[in-house]
Amino acid sequence: MAPPQDSSQPRLAPGCRWGGTEEERVILFPEGAIKLQGTGREVLEHCDGQRTFGEIIADLQKQFTSADPAKIRDDISRFLEQLQKKRIVDY
Repeated sequence: MAPPQDSSQPRLAPGCRWGGTEEERVILFPEGAIKLQGTGREVLEHCDGQRTFGEIIADLQKQFTSADPAKIRDDISRFLEQLQKKRIVDY
């Protein structure tokens, strides 16, 4: 599977949804659930199917100004690619 392009619009895959409480959010999917915390949760909260991958990266680069922008892009790209392989995210 290919990594997301700047014009991709990441979103939860069909059959996946947010669950849990505001403090303990999880992604529910047909095979189980994933508890998300910190940056992973923040990335997926940006994946609403409206924003492009490029916009998500720009937002997170503004938020995490002390981190290397190229590393942010690479890490988020790999994270979304892994979730796409598990059929949790589409883009």
